[in-house]
Amino acid sequence: MSKEIYRNTVEFQVSGDYALFSDILTRPGGERMTYPIPTYEALKGILSSTYWKPTLVWIIDSVRVMNRIRTVRKGIRPLKYGGGNDLSFCSYLGDVCYQVRAHFEWNMNRPELEQDRNENKHHNIAKRMIERGGRRDIFLGTRECQGYVEPCRFGEGEGYYDGSGEIPYGIMYHGITYADEAGLPEDKEKMTIRLWSPVMKDGIIDFIRPEECGMKRHIKEMPIKVFSEETGNFSGTEVFGRGEEIELDE
Repeated sequence: MSKEIYRNTVEFQVSGDYALFSDILTRPGGERMTYPIPTYEALKGILSSTYWKPTLVWIIDSVRVMNRIRTVRKGIRPLKYGGGNDLSFCSYLGDVCYQVRAHFEWNMNRPELEQDRNENKHHNIAKRMIERGGRRDIFLGTRECQGYVEPCRFGEGEGYYDGSGEIPYGIMYHGITYADEAGLPEDKEKMTIRLWSPVMKDGIIDFIRPEECGMKRHIKEMPIKVFSEETGNFSGTEVFGRGEEIELDE
């Protein structure tokens, strides 16, 4: 394994009956088609549902595809705001299972939370939340695809694509850089869409970091979200600042 193993690395397995990692070219038409592999943004969302705080930013390092990639065509009735009934056919992945390796870094756009930058505390909470299956519901790309998280050791067990060599997937959606997590000067105060060209080697995809994506486009201006009583957003910055831990009901 060529990827660096960080001190605050977490490893987990996520599985489910179905997954839909939407190809961005098919989303406007209503009949969505899935990518054959999970996107960086989808895996980051799964990990954020497991454990998240504005103090940190999750970085997805690698994903290992455990089961054979197969698609399932399903007819669904989407919500039609104009009234009446409608039918769409969507392409899902069936019987999915992935091993994921990730680590976190401090969100330098949140200097007001500097006192909460306790690596050992956040690492231990994250591992405990993975053991409990996450703090919020887990979805594999879309809400109708329920997922389940559990601890694992990355690389252990037999995967369907072990020894399969390299499989390129062309240009794919990598993720969205929001103003809250923008690291590069040109991405500050903007919403940025990122693309990349993944290659799966022996079932493992090593992700490039968000700032390493050369294909990107700024969509719109976006200020950093403020957590305060005035905005109505979560106003726990004083607690974060003291480095205290907030336990949510499981």
